[in-house]
Amino acid sequence: MSNVQREELDAQLRGTGVGPELSVEEAREGFAKMMATMPVPEDIRTEETSLGGRPALRVSPEAAAGTGTLLYFHGGSHVVGSPRTALGLTAGLVVRTGMTGVSVDYRLAPEHPFPADVEDVVAAYRELLDQGHAPGSIAFAGDSAGGGLTITGALAARDAGLPRPAAIVAFSPGVDATRAGESMVTKADADPLLDRASVDRMSSLYVVGHDRRDPLLSPVVTADLTGLPPVLVQVGTNELLLDDARRLALRASDAEVDVILDITAKVPHVFQSFTNTLDESGEALDRAALFLRQRVRG
Repeated sequence: MSNVQREELDAQLRGTGVGPELSVEEAREGFAKMMATMPVPEDIRTEETSLGGRPALRVSPEAAAGTGTLLYFHGGSHVVGSPRTALGLTAGLVVRTGMTGVSVDYRLAPEHPFPADVEDVVAAYRELLDQGHAPGSIAFAGDSAGGGLTITGALAARDAGLPRPAAIVAFSPGVDATRAGESMVTKADADPLLDRASVDRMSSLYVVGHDRRDPLLSPVVTADLTGLPPVLVQVGTNELLLDDARRLALRASDAEVDVILDITAKVPHVFQSFTNTLDESGEALDRAALFLRQRVRG
């Protein structure tokens, strides 16, 4: 572990987030530009495809793929981002697990507000099942808003009568549209990427007129998590969303769900992206890959 690396990364990131003054198009362009600087493993193959009626990016290891499919959901506050912006994270898990990843280009707000993206998660999962993939061979993974979609999508799939997937990996998930977590206040100065004004603006574009306490908007507030598969939640202490992760783990355990809460000190939102500058990033991906390999079956 390196405190110097953590401090240097924190300094580099300050002021690089999506500001509240930007238009949606400017925010999308800025986010794509920032994420294009994230490292991507070289030993992968990518292929444009579709799943559940949406474009998707298939990410495979150059070596022969092992068993299992990783259904990935990118971050971006439900407004920005794409499978390409999350390629480093998707590929990082793919090369560590040998699984094939399919990253879904789900619909974004404000053009398609809640619950469009949740519906896209269910549609993608349903198509994998219809193709003959066993539920025990499929895992959900995602970061930030996509981390939240791993939970809300799994809940919606459960409520639709679909079998549960093998596992869920959620990096820094956003799972409370009410923003009731104490860390929204206590970590305001510590978080180098997210600020409350930007989070609130993006959230308003996504939620629109819906009740923020809806279980598929704020599962850590109102959802019954019974029946979810084993969940790994990773988060850093320098995050506005720290308490989203903490409360998710507690609520899952109260519902008798196997859950691991994996907290790394003094690292930023979705720190797993920074494998070129932070040792803890690769180490966290290693732990996530072990979790997946232990639970996903062919």
